[in-house]
Amino acid sequence: MRQETTITEIQFVPVKPQDGLVGFASFVLDEKYFVGSVAVRTHLNGVGYRLVYPAKKVGEKSFQTFHPIDLNTGKEIEEKVSAKVYELLDERYDKSST
Repeated sequence: MRQETTITEIQFVPVKPQDGLVGFASFVLDEKYFVGSVAVRTHLNGVGYRLVYPAKKVGEKSFQTFHPIDLNTGKEIEEKVSAKVYELLDERYDKSST
């Protein structure tokens, strides 16, 4: 039986877009874990967003410090974070056009 994942307290900090990077996200996972420094990038096809989880570089090697191991959980997180990004970027666009 698959336990439902909860993703709450989603925060998004936009940056000046560069090479697909649009900002950084953080969220609380299952009311137990804070996940921060998740890069939000546009999908390679230019439609929607994808998440790049934090990694630590040691010498020439990079080690991911956190990432979902279940495809469905990863998609669920990406969908919820993307919805927040769309909401915030639309809000910023609306305010700047008035």
